Amino acid sequence: MDITSLIGLILLLGIFLLLAIGIPIAVAVGIASALAAIVAIGFDNAMLTSAQQMFRGVDSFALLAIPFFVLAGVIMNNGGIALRLINAAKVLVGWAPGSLMQTNVAANALFGSVSGSAVASVAAVGSTMAPLQAKEGYDRNFAAATNIASAPSGMIIPPSNLMIVYSLVSATSIAGLFVGGYIPGILWALACMFIVYLYARKRPELKVSQKLSWGQRGKVILDAVPSLLLIVIVIGGILVGVFTPTEASCIAVLYALLLSFIYRAIKLSDLKPIFLDAARTTSVVLYLIAVSSVMSWVMSYARIPALVADGLFAISENPYVIIALIIAGLLVVGAFMDATPAVLIFAPILLPIVTSFGMDPLHFGVFMVMALSIGTITPPVGPVLFVGVRVANRRIEDVIRHLIPYFIVLVILLTIVAYTPSLSTWLPGLLGL
Repeated sequence: MDITSLIGLILLLGIFLLLAIGIPIAVAVGIASALAAIVAIGFDNAMLTSAQQMFRGVDSFALLAIPFFVLAGVIMNNGGIALRLINAAKVLVGWAPGSLMQTNVAANALFGSVSGSAVASVAAVGSTMAPLQAKEGYDRNFAAATNIASAPSGMIIPPSNLMIVYSLVSATSIAGLFVGGYIPGILWALACMFIVYLYARKRPELKVSQKLSWGQRGKVILDAVPSLLLIVIVIGGILVGVFTPTEASCIAVLYALLLSFIYRAIKLSDLKPIFLDAARTTSVVLYLIAVSSVMSWVMSYARIPALVADGLFAISENPYVIIALIIAGLLVVGAFMDATPAVLIFAPILLPIVTSFGMDPLHFGVFMVMALSIGTITPPVGPVLFVGVRVANRRIEDVIRHLIPYFIVLVILLTIVAYTPSLSTWLPGLLGL
């Protein structure tokens, strides 16, 4: 066995064996990468190089955006913003068949677009909507499936932490990725609404949400405007060049704090647990980025990306076939691995392959994030799936069969996005990004 095959085997088997015995994925990636580096260049050199690569991996000004966007999301989740966005969603789609589930989908898209977290969205929106849906006679398992399936739209609609991670490993514009995620993210929400519509057609007994007068609707929308302005301030400021994505994340924190204090939803004594919660999440993400930098260096040293490319092109040189294989691979990876390490590990391998036949890195980034977002609602790992089931107080085996129509529609949508570059690149191109 040559050295390249041995390194690849250590990385692959090392990660999966460590995960199988319950080791956290960040630690598993770090140990496997260190062992592969030792085999490649010896113990002393491996330790020095690993330390250098870990430091280099997190030594980025742009990376500061992640902890601040995470903190902004935690503040929003505790600061009364979710309820106002749910009320706004009810005004927007509460007239439609299956109104409470349509509201759930719209609220997830709105809350995800200001928090950037699918897990926060499925928890905040689901905990509010589930009792209302049960009271009005909705199937609780299908309602839980709807909440789970629609929550990841916030991972695609900006600001998205996953887009920031991809930009770091691909040198793609964060602003371009943010804008490129709008159309696919909105289409994700519309696809979920379509499934809800089909469900509601067979359940005419379901009530439409209480109708509001135009004055009441205006009051609800006005109440939600300060929360929605966060999107305008953050994304608008980035697009017009007033501030960078990192500076925008700081402004998002300050704005979310200001709103939460105005709404009297949090007190000074609440800040400590909020900061601790954000710090825990951030530490995991940054450690993953650090150890994944070691893995990327080892793979580059062993020429693993080139070997993977040769293997794919040996199967077929047709770009459409290769894209189909990549879609299938990302869906499988997303089912077993968290989205952040998946981007860090597989983007450096796959990006040179797709760019070799002319795919725009921005387009690839959007459809890669979209594919891995589907993995968040897919067993056996799916964090959004498990949080959504717990919030709804349902059993996973009862909810999963209701997720199947959503899986089918979302995979079809992913395929359309993958083979239609303009869905990701048209809007950034229009704005000169």
